[in-house]
Formats: sequence, C-alpha cells, structure tokens
Amino acid sequence: MAQRLETEALPITKLVSGHFHSGPDYACWRSHGTRDWMLTYTIGGLGRYGHALGEIIVQPGELVLVRPGTLHDYGVEPRRQSWHFLWVHFHPRPEWIEWLAWPEEAPGLMRLDAKRSAHRARIAKRFHEVHALATGSERRREEHAMNALEEVLLWCDGANRAERTPLDARLKLAMDHCCRHLSERITLDTLARVSGLSPSRLSYLFQTQAGDAPIRYLERQRLARAKDLLEVTADPVKEVAAHVGFDDPFYFSVRFRRLTGLSPRAFRKRALAGVRRSPRSPR
Repeated sequence: MAQRLETEALPITKLVSGHFHSGPDYACWRSHGTRDWMLTYTIGGLGRYGHALGEIIVQPGELVLVRPGTLHDYGVEPRRQSWHFLWVHFHPRPEWIEWLAWPEEAPGLMRLDAKRSAHRARIAKRFHEVHALATGSERRREEHAMNALEEVLLWCDGANRAERTPLDARLKLAMDHCCRHLSERITLDTLARVSGLSPSRLSYLFQTQAGDAPIRYLERQRLARAKDLLEVTADPVKEVAAHVGFDDPFYFSVRFRRLTGLSPRAFRKRALAGVRRSPRSPR
C-alpha cells in the first residue's frame, strides 16, 4: 500500500479557522494528528472521517470533535463529490475541558448530531462568527474568536445527551496553578504536589481529560501569555521571556517560533503593523 502524504499542521497559539467548500479531491491525512483540538461543522454535502475500525459519514448539522494526537483521515465522501464545512483548530481554555465529553465514535473521534437540536441555528451562526472574527482586522481578533467559540461549545453542550464525566477537581487545581504562576519554576512534581496526585496519575488525567501532557500544557499557557505581552507592551523580549517563566531568552525564542512560526520580534512587528492598518481595513 502506497504511503500517504502527510498534511502540514498549522502552528497555532489559541485558534485558527477556515470555511471550505471542497470538491471530490479534498482529503487530509495526519498520521499522528495535531497537538490541538479540531472541531468541524458540516453545512452541506457529506464529509468522511476514517478511523482504525472503519469510517463515519457526517451530514449537514453534525459536528465532529477530534482530540489531540488522534489520527486525521478526513475528506469529501466520494459519492457526494462535495463537502461544505467550517473548521477550527484550538487550544481550549481550562474551563472548557468538561464540555468536550462528546459521544465517541472511535478513540479521540467524537460526533455530535445537532440536526434536530433547538440549538442548531445558534451553533451555525456563532461558528460562522468564529471564522469571521478570527480572520478579521480587530486588534484582539483571536480573543473575540475564542469568545465566539466558547459560545459554540456551550450551545453544543446543551445539545449533548451523552453521559459526561466532570473535570477532575485535582486536575483543575494543577491547571489553575499553571495559569497563575507562569513566571515560577514549575515541574511535574510541583503539579503533583499541588493536586495531591502521583506524577503518573496526574499525567494520565491531563492526557485523557485535557488532551495534553502536563508540561506541554504549561508551555502553551506560557507562550499564549507571551503573545499577549508582545502585543500590548513594549517590554524587551528578554523581560517577556522572564515574565512567563523562561530563564533563557534564546530558548524562549525557539519555542515561540515553533508554536507561532515567527520569532518574538517578528510577531510583535506584525502585530503593530496590524494595529496601524486596522482603521483602514475593510470590515
């Protein structure tokens, strides 16, 4: 069997979105998935998602949620020849995690049928707004888009009839500690002590409920905060790095570039250019 070409994954800090009207040749293959969550909403046509035991076909009014690290094997359902859908890759805020317990079709692959839900119109409207805000000219477009995505997930939660497992309170303690102590040295043992769990048990809960390893989750929070500081302050990169817990500015720059595709200075320059252009940009 010929080896399939890997689809490139976009680097993101909070979210990136798209609105596709795809023809019969559209397909995506990522054998190891991505480090973020992916959500799609089908508007028209049919989509297909493959998994280890087979495939699922998604219709208009259905949403699919894919956990980090899960195979991406999706595209247009061959007999229908087209798939019109909205998509977003995102890193959830800590309080969102328990909203993401959807009916599972295969490990890491979840589907929610909103076709007959009273919330369908609201879900579709806000999902369109997620993409419009994420690609707009507002200075805080990612934050606006994240707020709209939060509404999408809340309405989806209202349409979800599945049995839900609440976010483990001990995991929440560890996640909150990460977010509130970004400038401090934090290790897996630190988080284990805060949560009252063993390092192995905490790692398991992070992976199964938050979709990430503890230290990777911590780094994402640090880099997301660094992104905000680069946008709204004139602090030198070295100080921004220290504010978010990086002792070595060079290592900070390497990790920041890996996540965003830009160096911290290039990211700040682009953000400032966007602010200057925004009054003249079309809405």
